[in-house]
Amino acid sequence: MASTDQGPGPVDRRSSSRPVAKRADGNEIQERYLRRAIAEINELGDELLALGDELHVPVLGSGHPLGDIFLLKHRPTPSEIQEGVAFFGRSGQALLKSLQRLSVDPLAVYGTNCLKFGTEAPAEARGWLTRELHIVQPKLLVAMGEETVGFLNELEFPLSDELDPGRLGESQPFTPTIEALVTPDIDASLDEQSAKTRFWNAFKALGAWWAELPPY
Repeated sequence: MASTDQGPGPVDRRSSSRPVAKRADGNEIQERYLRRAIAEINELGDELLALGDELHVPVLGSGHPLGDIFLLKHRPTPSEIQEGVAFFGRSGQALLKSLQRLSVDPLAVYGTNCLKFGTEAPAEARGWLTRELHIVQPKLLVAMGEETVGFLNELEFPLSDELDPGRLGESQPFTPTIEALVTPDIDASLDEQSAKTRFWNAFKALGAWWAELPPY
């Protein structure tokens, strides 16, 4: 991670340079996939930045562009809007601590919001999220909050199943290749101890999932 204040991944969107992702251990085919994913994520970011202005700043995804884990919440917070980076601030710090406690590699994580500006029409935002999911191709999608689950259920992503927002902390099929884990909204879970506990009880299932992931 570039900073303890940022989200779960190594991409620093505040920098003028392109993101530097982890290499693929000499695997040429994987390296090609990685270069293509970086280019496509940057292309999406450039398109969103071109749509922004002084009053409407896009919040771009952060993390590994081929991350096994895709963290998703509904809308950006003021701190994320100020920095233009998803999971910047309190939620990013809380998630980093949670990932460390679960022994999950934060370099295997990509994080973003359903809404990129926080004010756009959901129909417009669905196209951007669909592109992100196609680019990253995660193995596990962590959907944070009922609004996020509702957004995903209306996404009409190819071969996707409807997620049950009531099945907190349970693995659910999203597509034939992507599992889903539903948790409470992280941004609404940071102030009260009972809310923190409820989020953790659902999110900690990620640790068991990660431990069972084949090392190849």
